[in-house]
Amino acid sequence: MSAGATSTAGPKRARPRLLPGLSVKDGLIRHPFDLEFGVRTSGLVAGRHLGAGRRNDRHVTAYYAVAPSVFQSILVRWRRCRPQAPIDAYTFVDLGAGMGRAMLLASAYPFRAVVGVELHPALARIGRKNLALWRAAARTRVPMRMRCCDAVEFVLPAGPCVAFLFNPFGAPVLRRLLRSWSQRLASHASWLDILYVNNEQENVLAREPGFTRLFRGQVRRSNADLVTDRTILRHQPGREYAATIWEDCSIYRWKGRE
Repeated sequence: MSAGATSTAGPKRARPRLLPGLSVKDGLIRHPFDLEFGVRTSGLVAGRHLGAGRRNDRHVTAYYAVAPSVFQSILVRWRRCRPQAPIDAYTFVDLGAGMGRAMLLASAYPFRAVVGVELHPALARIGRKNLALWRAAARTRVPMRMRCCDAVEFVLPAGPCVAFLFNPFGAPVLRRLLRSWSQRLASHASWLDILYVNNEQENVLAREPGFTRLFRGQVRRSNADLVTDRTILRHQPGREYAATIWEDCSIYRWKGRE
């Protein structure tokens, strides 16, 4: 601005403060997935930092994006379980979608649509930006949308659905979610499969009437993902989390109550 000139610009808006675990000073290392595609899905946010003023805040686990190799392997296993309809009839629903990495990975498959459900508005906002970048780069033709709401309040889309969970919340929320789905599915004939990665609340699914387990086992990370995740988590303050060679996973199908 030249001397004597008057600025008509308003005050600059302060950038929103990043959640703990999403900045370089917190030890953030960008995942190769982000570096390759120009998106932002890296970082680890402990559950205690993810309060959004909602009923189920205390049951949130943490934010950390799924390893691409684990996601791709669980999709392979699901397709081996013979879905009840062609894949292009299914809506992919990511519960606890965070910044959307699983959604971006899912968009490579010919799903009917890809939907993310995220409780925390800051993560959902970043996720929406990632989806916009993905569409702008013409990396998918699949319709994608991110909803910022409580998973328990989310109504499954009509038609066949496959729900993806990367251990997003504790047993109380999962229990309420499954009961809500059961009531809806019992009155609306439809198909639902659940892909559950890092299945800490496996016992909740196993006890819920109407759901049948199709698979339970260990899904391995690729060597590249293992090295990456271990490096990223080693640089996080406190070192609360660690990456193993595999993730414990389950696949369930709604078959109805007898």
